[in-house]
Amino acid sequence: MKELWFSEYHSPNVRFDFRIKRELYSGESEYQHIHIFDSYEFGRVLVLDGCVMVTERDEFIYHEMLVHVPMSVHPDVKRVLVIGAGDGGTLKQLCRYPDIEAIDLVEIDGDVIDVCREFLPHLASSFDDPRVAIHITDGLRFVRHCQDAYDLILVDSTDPFGPGEGLFTREFFGNCYHALEADGILVNQHESPYYRSDAREVRKAHANTREIFEIQRLYQAHIPTYPSGHWLFGFMSKHYHPLDDFEAQRFLNRELVCDYYNPELHRGAFALPSYVQRLLNEDDDDESEV
Repeated sequence: MKELWFSEYHSPNVRFDFRIKRELYSGESEYQHIHIFDSYEFGRVLVLDGCVMVTERDEFIYHEMLVHVPMSVHPDVKRVLVIGAGDGGTLKQLCRYPDIEAIDLVEIDGDVIDVCREFLPHLASSFDDPRVAIHITDGLRFVRHCQDAYDLILVDSTDPFGPGEGLFTREFFGNCYHALEADGILVNQHESPYYRSDAREVRKAHANTREIFEIQRLYQAHIPTYPSGHWLFGFMSKHYHPLDDFEAQRFLNRELVCDYYNPELHRGAFALPSYVQRLLNEDDDDESEV
């Protein structure tokens, strides 16, 4: 029997391959091509337009770091806006917090939610939580009409091209600023700093946020199936500092069992490698490569 492999180019010279058992779903939505594969090493895998979005094997790293870092800093999150997150993993982590009262999930592509409900049911288990309201619309357009509405905004978007391109612009981040309460926090996936094209997007997103938010820091995680495995998140706030206002005991008192996140990791995740620090201080026209 012929072996089946999936390949994703992480750079023009680097390819990430893994062996798959079978293709479970393939379809074209209004916005993108959607695949679900069953793989030997990573379990079921969601692929959008040829890029791995989530795998059963390592999704916990991404979703725990996206959610628990800000939730361990802000002492009183009641209303949350989630943009993207059609696979359901971010919702699953958020819904572990009983004190959250309302979650608006804004996903541009409803087909992603439908496919993940069917083929990734363990991950997509919180769409029916009564606190969740699902809005099938453009996140950029949705947030334009929000003012002082949320304690926390999580941007769980695809890469900065195609449907997710608008979620990395200065306009979008400015609208998010106005959508947050006076002590609100915004966290987004901030891409990988390693390969040249990805690093360029990291620097661009960093530049688009540092002049808007009073507090802005990047933190990191190791996610094996993402380009280079080195991934960044952006922490932006009007009031709370991710380290100065972090209270480990608040998280420990919740008795949440995590597979990646813990208070020690929280602190260490903000200690960025020197090459990333240099990247963030480079001019936009600097074309040096790691």
